[in-house]
Amino acid sequence: IKTLKGKDLKGKKYTPLFDYFKDTKNAFKVLVDDFVNLEEGTGIVHTAPAFGEIDFYVCKRENIEIVCPIDSQGRFTKEAPDFEDMLIKDADKLIIKRLKKEGKVFKHSTIRHRYPFCWRTDTPLIYKAVKTWFVAVEKIKDKIIEANKKIHWVPEHIKEKRFGKWLEGARDWAISRNRFWGTPIPIWRDEDNNLVVIGSIKELQEKTNKKIDNLHRQFIDDLTFEQDGKTYHRIEEVFDCWFESGSMPYAQNHYPFENKDLTDKGFPADFIAEGLDQTRGWFYTLNVISSAIFNKPAFKNVIVNGIILAQDGAKMSKRLKNYPDPQKVFSQYGADAIRLFMLHSPAVKAEDLKFSEEGVAVVLRQILLPFWNSYVFFATYASIYKWKPNKEFKKPKADIDRWIISLSNKLILEVEEALDKFELNKAIDPLLDFIQQLTNWYIRRSRTRFWADEDTQDRKQAFETLHLVMLNLTKVSAPFIVFISEAIYKELKTDDMPESVHLCDWPKYEKDLRDLDLENQMSLTQRAVSIGHALRKEYKVKVRQPLSKAFIEADPKILDYLEKQKDLIKEELNVKEVQLLKDESRFITLSAKPNFRTLGKKIGNLLPKAQKIIQNFSLDQMSDIEKGKTVEIKIDDQTIVLTKEDVMVERKIKEGVAASRDSQIAVALDTKITPDLIEEGIAREIVNKINLLRKEKNFEVTDRIDVIFDTTDLVKKSYEKHKTYIDHEILAISVRFEKTSGSGIDINGENTIIHISKK
Repeated sequence: IKTLKGKDLKGKKYTPLFDYFKDTKNAFKVLVDDFVNLEEGTGIVHTAPAFGEIDFYVCKRENIEIVCPIDSQGRFTKEAPDFEDMLIKDADKLIIKRLKKEGKVFKHSTIRHRYPFCWRTDTPLIYKAVKTWFVAVEKIKDKIIEANKKIHWVPEHIKEKRFGKWLEGARDWAISRNRFWGTPIPIWRDEDNNLVVIGSIKELQEKTNKKIDNLHRQFIDDLTFEQDGKTYHRIEEVFDCWFESGSMPYAQNHYPFENKDLTDKGFPADFIAEGLDQTRGWFYTLNVISSAIFNKPAFKNVIVNGIILAQDGAKMSKRLKNYPDPQKVFSQYGADAIRLFMLHSPAVKAEDLKFSEEGVAVVLRQILLPFWNSYVFFATYASIYKWKPNKEFKKPKADIDRWIISLSNKLILEVEEALDKFELNKAIDPLLDFIQQLTNWYIRRSRTRFWADEDTQDRKQAFETLHLVMLNLTKVSAPFIVFISEAIYKELKTDDMPESVHLCDWPKYEKDLRDLDLENQMSLTQRAVSIGHALRKEYKVKVRQPLSKAFIEADPKILDYLEKQKDLIKEELNVKEVQLLKDESRFITLSAKPNFRTLGKKIGNLLPKAQKIIQNFSLDQMSDIEKGKTVEIKIDDQTIVLTKEDVMVERKIKEGVAASRDSQIAVALDTKITPDLIEEGIAREIVNKINLLRKEKNFEVTDRIDVIFDTTDLVKKSYEKHKTYIDHEILAISVRFEKTSGSGIDINGENTIIHISKK
């Protein structure tokens, strides 16, 4: 006994365990190859060329004859006479028993091994070599790789990585199957293995002298013809369905016998979309055939989507039923919600998506319902005031109208650019953002303009603006929100417009209606307001509770923008006054000290002197450090550049204010609430509570009401002080204070019973 390297055993012959194939040419010798390793097993494996792809290629390379003693049912053939007709797994015990009896078993144990199972029946499967017909892909591989360079892939990395690498390693393609159902391969063969490939029905009719109406096997398998004194019979095999799928661009038009111009003009296809798995399937077969025949790719553009998985990340399985009933999901949420959920997910970037019913519900709740409610809002007030669209649209005067029209054109441009590049994920984001801006800002900020008592020019322009942007929105969203967009469009369209939104031209981007300056103004305004609202939430101050002041600090250019929207900010933050400041000294105390760990490494023994300078930094210097800018200091004629990593700035909010900031804007709210502010806050709560009651009772927005209060002196005082405002907001005809019964509601800590009735 001695230790040897694998290469020392190369070519050594050995005695097989069974003598069924002992005379097989070149068999039963030791081979070496790098696919065997020590990580999985002993470093020694047996090769069964008929039952493994690598085994097959290794044995072919070594000129070892391929033998296969297993039939199509998984039973041993007469080549293994001791086990003939036995299922291979049933024979395991008998084989082991026989080997033990002959003293050939060194060790017997059970090990766990990865092997395939039928995904439908869970039946164990084996690999088995069968005779088949191939397309010689390796001969035309360079053609296919060259064709791939002309395709625009989304995501782009699929082109060179997943698909490109697959093409580089492409092998000859097995295109035949031993089945009854399928397209018969049009090859006829004589007894000497001479082949004739039939190119058309006409050619087959001429050779067989038979009329052919059907190309299925049962109609042509028995057709024979004579040629050069030999009888030709059709081979048994049918085409693999992927060969048929790959032939789709031509087969669908009966090319080249009919519709030749149609195929020539429409090829390569402009666009195709399928799942990531099709890089080894349809995308591949289409391009193999198109490259072989036409030296072209089969398509110009392709979107590759990921695989939709069950919520737990497993593959969806009909057998396991690990996904919700699709019909119930469609019925509950609608097709638009499901489509938008998938489009706004990693799936459109060729990444897997764990399907979530809750995710679909969020899309419905946060996107589609607001979209629909925007139309309902418009339709409600347009009906009340009998508003009709003008033939000619005039550019409005109000900032908020010009802003939403500008955003509408921005939306058209961004979605168009994304779709031109087939980047669906980049098309969805601006669409969702616009719906949020329309519903949460434009309509909310403009409500009072739509229900104004007088037929003012401002009200007309509000209607015209909302009608225009809603029409554009239906057209832009139509490819993604198919049904809701159609329903809204049909209600908004005028008689001279197409019957369906899906028959409309794509809306034209109108550059002269863009106002980038105004867009920037409103974006900064929203940021300031967002910080203010977050402060109210953090300090538990209700949005409806007025405050005396808001302070906003920013760079001068930003302050110039905010100055133009100062009144809007005041309303949004619900404050009496907005002060724009160039520094935060009114509401923040800043102090600075060195970051000894980083600055010590940087300047060494100069640190004590730097510490004194840093501790005396001005407000501007500390503010620059906070914003990520650099500050220069001089020590002993040396200039030292300090960064945010070198200096720690401590912020201390002054008493009586709430303050916060983002990278450019700081906002502070004066949190002291005076008695007058308390009463005004109660007035706003009264309006809110009564309007909620109106909604609960399904009152129309135009219904005028009588109100009865049973409440505290403070609520009564607040009402009397703000009577004009409250009556106008709730459409009150009369308001009485008297003792009554009923459930009380809380108005800023004051128990109140309210009854309303309509006239």
